[in-house]
Amino acid sequence: MSVDYDNFACEWEAAWNSHDLDRILSHYSADICFRSRKAVGLVGTGEVTGVNALRDYWARALIKQPDLKFEVQHVFKGHMMMVITYLNHRGVRAAETLFFDESGQVTRASACHADP
Repeated sequence: MSVDYDNFACEWEAAWNSHDLDRILSHYSADICFRSRKAVGLVGTGEVTGVNALRDYWARALIKQPDLKFEVQHVFKGHMMMVITYLNHRGVRAAETLFFDESGQVTRASACHADP
């Protein structure tokens, strides 16, 4: 299966802006491995493994940021991977690197944020 990266980025942005965890998590495999330094403060680790742990992390993040909004800036396309750069609701630049399996689900991902 080939991933339509532009369509994925649009849906990814819309899912985050909806704050609907089921919609957000629908892009990720059950055994997702997600890395972010922001996770450390909320769940005690920078590497979150498994969709249930990721749900817990993102639920906590959404509670702390009820005005969260993402605006995709660029989409970089690779082989079974992509990088999305975006601005958040506070104007902070960020990038997510996403690795896909053959079914189009994200199996590994990492988030990097510019200093505010």
